[in-house]
Amino acid sequence: MTLRTRILVLVSALVVLAGVATASVLHASARADRRNQARPGGPRITAGTVALTGDGGRMVFRNMAWGPHRDELATVPASDPSGPRTASGVKCLRFYAAAGTGVCLQAVHGPVQDTYRAVVLDARLKERARYDVPGIPSRARVSPSGRYASWTAFVGGDSYAGTNFSTRAAVVDTRTGKLTPSLEAYRVVKDGRIHHAADVNFWGVTFAADDRTFYATLATGGKTYLVRGDLRTRTVTTLRTNVECPSLSPDGTRVAFKKRAEGLPKDAPWHLYVLDLRTMRETPLAEPRSVDDQAVWRDDHTLVYALPGDYGADLYTVPSDGTGAPRRISTAAVSPAYIG
Repeated sequence: MTLRTRILVLVSALVVLAGVATASVLHASARADRRNQARPGGPRITAGTVALTGDGGRMVFRNMAWGPHRDELATVPASDPSGPRTASGVKCLRFYAAAGTGVCLQAVHGPVQDTYRAVVLDARLKERARYDVPGIPSRARVSPSGRYASWTAFVGGDSYAGTNFSTRAAVVDTRTGKLTPSLEAYRVVKDGRIHHAADVNFWGVTFAADDRTFYATLATGGKTYLVRGDLRTRTVTTLRTNVECPSLSPDGTRVAFKKRAEGLPKDAPWHLYVLDLRTMRETPLAEPRSVDDQAVWRDDHTLVYALPGDYGADLYTVPSDGTGAPRRISTAAVSPAYIG
């Protein structure tokens, strides 16, 4: 092959690559434009005021319906979760709130790649503080008093389903601003002994009402564990295997969680259970589908969680005692928090 031919081949290849890149950018731009256009039959959404306090009971969540308010925090009456939505203008990938304090995990879009941050919000959704997040956000929680907030991010891999992932679970004191960037700094007590291992991962924090105790998932040695943590002694202690994404009930007596079940596909391996913390008795819930979410307690008897939907995710509810049947309560919604 002559030098001239090589140059022509190289130029042709560059032209093809440039064309592919341009087409990809145009396709992504067109898809983004479509997402900004409301779809017929979708929920009615108007801009307005969203607060994290108030009487009457409301659900605040990330709106995923296509249109100008996609990804914004929105609210509906808790008694009418499929009703008209009020959108706040504040965008979040993951969200949770309690006692007038919210935590909003956001993407910051850059020219080369996205970065992420956690924003602590006041009752009017105004920023109180912000923290860098080292990867893709996946879980968020606020303690019942509003004093502590936590978030989990993927820093390697992007799914809990496999084994090739790494997470960071952070906890911040919203009063003082003191941040623990990773629970890996805590002492781990496993089977009654101090546990040291390079493969330790934490995710899915949930807080008790005493502003000291929390529960989370610990992964090490190819297994997952429910751990009880102590914010004062900076210690976590294993309680039970095969527990992921725990969520503590309002009365503090039970934990809802997802459990890997035999015979399910590797990419969708979980069923929902509730664990009685006194007896350690598990109750399987009536949801037959695989749930990759940290369920939220609507009250002491009802759980709410997300499943894939046409526009990202829909919210479902199921009784916490194993009876009944799952019921969809809201389309194009994720990350709910109940206010008031």
